[in-house]
Amino acid sequence: MTDYYETKTHPITKRMVLDAYKHVRDNGGSTGIDGISISDYAEHLSANLYKLWNRMTSGSYLPALVKEVKIPKKSGGTRSLGVPTVEDRIAQQVVKSYLEPKIDGSFHPSSFGYRQGKSAHHALAQTHKWCKHLSWVIDLDIKGFFDNIDHGLMMKAVERYTQEKWVLMYVERWLKAGVMKDTGIEDRDKGTPQGGVVSPLLANIFLHFAFDKWMEKNFPTIKFERYCDDIIVHCASIRQAEYLKERISQRLNDCKLELNEAKTQIVYCPSGRHQERHSKRSFNFLGYTFRPRWINNKQGGELAFTPCMSSTAKKSVMESVR
Repeated sequence: MTDYYETKTHPITKRMVLDAYKHVRDNGGSTGIDGISISDYAEHLSANLYKLWNRMTSGSYLPALVKEVKIPKKSGGTRSLGVPTVEDRIAQQVVKSYLEPKIDGSFHPSSFGYRQGKSAHHALAQTHKWCKHLSWVIDLDIKGFFDNIDHGLMMKAVERYTQEKWVLMYVERWLKAGVMKDTGIEDRDKGTPQGGVVSPLLANIFLHFAFDKWMEKNFPTIKFERYCDDIIVHCASIRQAEYLKERISQRLNDCKLELNEAKTQIVYCPSGRHQERHSKRSFNFLGYTFRPRWINNKQGGELAFTPCMSSTAKKSVMESVR
């Protein structure tokens, strides 16, 4: 009997491809550039999955163009999503399911986005906790993060976790896949499409080295929360916040990213009766607004810095209800 590994170049099993299809099917999603939906793909499921498996194991699999879709942002304007085809989403899920369990445990405990056992609510709870103890926050916004990830640095980061040639080969192909826009095909020399199955994992890998590990090494006592590219950093004083903001900006520049200066802000988080003057006294994080509120208690009440649903989130909910 011929051994599997004597006939195939890359160790991808049919079970890996089938399980990846089930993940993609359960998550749903729109059609890619080929117009084939998940239900269309399922009409000839065995043949389609066998073809994909055969191409991935032989190294001949090449991703299709990514379809650009504009979606409205809660804060106004639109955001570009890159929608791969159903087949490309299955292929990306194969790599994600293989790689994620091996590396997730090495991520920083204050990294909450798109991770097993962690959620936005965990990030919000930790943010609330540290706002009680530390009176200053840096609300960081990375300018066009998904559109500006450097491919060379991204591949170096992935190589720190795996030397599997098939994983590295397919990640690089997905990074370089062109985008079909209204104006035509655009080749990509940086960035990863926000909408791909593997993109959140790649984002976590990149920022694990670009931010989390750097903070851990250089500022081990500083508390922060990161949900993908949304980052909150807690400081004890405004001087510390200003210094850290400058150092983080330099670090991101070294990683070929930059802060969005218009949206990045230093915020004062007042609580209790001791107050300082500062123009910024609120920030938004994961659909919630953190700001000072008067809380009634047995002593008559006190000022507390607490979260509630943001105005943009309320507006979105009301529009959905209508």
